[in-house]
Amino acid sequence: MRSTSTRSFQTVVLGLLIVGLIALALGGYLSPLTKVVLSPLVSAQTWLSTRFQTLQNYLNAPQDLARLRERNADLEAEVSRLEGEIISLEQQLSETRILSALVDFARLNPENRYTAAAVIGRDPSPFVKYLIVNRGSDAGLRRGMPVITEQGLVGRVAAVTSGAARIQLVTDPASSINVYLKSSAAQAVLNGSVTGELSLEQVPQSAEVLPGELVLSSGLGGNYPPDVLLGQVSTVRRRETDLFQTAVVQPVIDFSQLQIVLVITNFRPIDIQPLIPTPAGP
Repeated sequence: MRSTSTRSFQTVVLGLLIVGLIALALGGYLSPLTKVVLSPLVSAQTWLSTRFQTLQNYLNAPQDLARLRERNADLEAEVSRLEGEIISLEQQLSETRILSALVDFARLNPENRYTAAAVIGRDPSPFVKYLIVNRGSDAGLRRGMPVITEQGLVGRVAAVTSGAARIQLVTDPASSINVYLKSSAAQAVLNGSVTGELSLEQVPQSAEVLPGELVLSSGLGGNYPPDVLLGQVSTVRRRETDLFQTAVVQPVIDFSQLQIVLVITNFRPIDIQPLIPTPAGP
């Protein structure tokens, strides 16, 4: 009987203690004690979690590194592909612009027939100025035909095969073109040189030649059509003791950047050499 009473008393006391602890906890009186008790447990849990995460990262590092390398290789391949596409699109855009300009020029000059040709090579020799284009006799090209762009005169066809042609540039040392100055209408001769410089010679002393003067083909000699722009006077050399003036001409075309040219296929050079009188012998 006493044992039963003792157990009942203990139960009541334990219940009161639990109720009291709950009341104290709800009232916030146990917060300091809770911090003291739980702080070591939280610290221990944080330490264990950090070490576990570090160990997990270490074990997964080789797999992550392999995936990163694979992803990096894929991205580099994609970048290379996109760069190639950009270069191709830029080239296509440049060619489209050039062709559009050439088409516009052909429409404005309907008296001629043209064949477009792409530049596929350049003569490596520093002593001659030639281009190689991808059209030849199969496309109707013949030796002596003038070659132009929408900017001006490039040169003329010097040699042909069935599928290609060699173009002698106006800057070639062997090139000599009869020209005139637009403002003064003075006749002259434009010669190429080894350095690629255009030299204006046999300009009459009476002609007023100024820097900026435009130089156009005259058509004399029968090798080129008239009124095709070649360049602009940059420097004038005049001495009273000379029979003629000379000048340096800046070409209107950057020959190093040529990609597509037009060949005037209905122009036939005229050989007037047999009509030129030769000096009488002694």
